Amino acid sequence: MTDLDAPALALLDTCSQASLALLERNLTPHGILAALRTEAAEARRYTRIFGRDAAICVIAMCGSGVPALEQGAVASLDALAAQQAANGQIPKYVDPEGRDADFWYLGCIDATLWWLIAVDHVRRHGQVGPSHWAREVSRAVDWLLAQEHQHFRLLQQNEASDWADIMPRSGYVLYSNALWYEVKRRYALDHAEATQHHFNHLFNPFQRDLPEYHRARLLQHYARRGRRDPGLYLSFVNLAVVGDEGDVFGNVLAIQSGLADPAMAHRIVDTITQAHAGEPYPVRVVLHPLSRQHPLWRAYMGRHQQNIVHQYHNGGIWPFVGGFWVMALARLGLHEQAWSELVRLAQVNALDDWRFTEWFHGRTLAPMGMAGQSWNAATFLLARRALLGGEAAY
Repeated sequence: MTDLDAPALALLDTCSQASLALLERNLTPHGILAALRTEAAEARRYTRIFGRDAAICVIAMCGSGVPALEQGAVASLDALAAQQAANGQIPKYVDPEGRDADFWYLGCIDATLWWLIAVDHVRRHGQVGPSHWAREVSRAVDWLLAQEHQHFRLLQQNEASDWADIMPRSGYVLYSNALWYEVKRRYALDHAEATQHHFNHLFNPFQRDLPEYHRARLLQHYARRGRRDPGLYLSFVNLAVVGDEGDVFGNVLAIQSGLADPAMAHRIVDTITQAHAGEPYPVRVVLHPLSRQHPLWRAYMGRHQQNIVHQYHNGGIWPFVGGFWVMALARLGLHEQAWSELVRLAQVNALDDWRFTEWFHGRTLAPMGMAGQSWNAATFLLARRALLGGEAAY
C-alpha cells in the first residue's frame, strides 16, 4: 500500500467517487461521450463517442462494478463497430444516435488501435464472450496490416492523424506503434518480435549496433545526424525528418506495452522526472515544445492560437496522460513516486469544483479546453487500480 497521510487518502477516495459519477453522467444509452454536455462541447463535437476517448473509458468502466458503466462499456464499443468503414477502419467519432461518423482530414489511425485494445479488455474482464465482435476485429486488424511496412513491421501514417492531431508527426510514429505492438501482443499477431526490434532501432537510433537492413541503417543515420541522445524515444521517424521534442505519452506507452527494456524504461522515467514534467500536475505531454522558428512548425499549429508553445499538444498539461504516467511508474515498481503523482492527479481534477478540465497551459497553468472530460476520470481510476494491484488495470 502507501504511506500517504489521511487527507491525501481522503482526496483519492473523493476523486474515485467523482470520477465514477462523471462517467455515469456522460454515459448515454449508446456509449460514453468525450465530455459533459455544454454549449461549448456541443459546438466542438465533444458530445460524441470518440474512438480513442471511449476505448480508454471502456477499459476503466469494465471492472468498475457499476452496472450502468459495465453495460456502457459494451454499448460504446458497439456504437463504434456499427459505424466501422467497409475497409475495417474504426471512426474517429460517431454520433451517439448513430447518425454521423467522422474519419478526420488525413485519417485517424489510433481510434482503430484503441478500439481493439478495449475489445480485448472487455472480452477478458467483461460480460461478453471471446468471439464477440469477431468479424469487426478481423476487419480492423486487416485495415491496420495494410498500413504496416513489410520489413520494419511498423505502421505508417499521415501527418497529424493520431491523438496529437495538430502535431507534425508522420511516417513511423512512436505513439501509434506503441499501440500497434500492444494490439499484436493481445491478439497474438504475426511478426510482433520484428515490430519490437525495429521499434527500438528506429525510435532509439543512438545504439552502437547497426541494423543489418540497409534502409534501416540510412534511417538511423538521418535520425542521429546533428542530435544527441535525448534519453527518450524519438516521437516519429520519416526518412530524413524526425521528432526529438520529447513525446511523453508515446514514451510512457512504450513502457506500458513492454517495448522498452528495463534500462530504457528507467531512462525514460528519469528524463521525464528531471524535466519536472509532472510538476505541479501530471503531465506535460512535450518536454521541448516547437516554436514558430522550429523547422517542424506548421501553420495549422497556430490556428486559433491553440497549439503554440506550452499549449494543447505542444507542451500542455493533460491529466488523462498523467494517468498513464502513473500506470507506467506502477509497472516499474516505483510505487512511492506513483502514489505521489496520483495525488497530484486528483488535485488537478479537483480544481474548480471537480471540473475535470481537459488540459492546462504548461507554464501559466491556465485551465483550457472542455470541462467534464471523461478520460480524465477513466485514467485516474485505472491508475489507482494499477497501484492497488487490480488485474484489470490495463
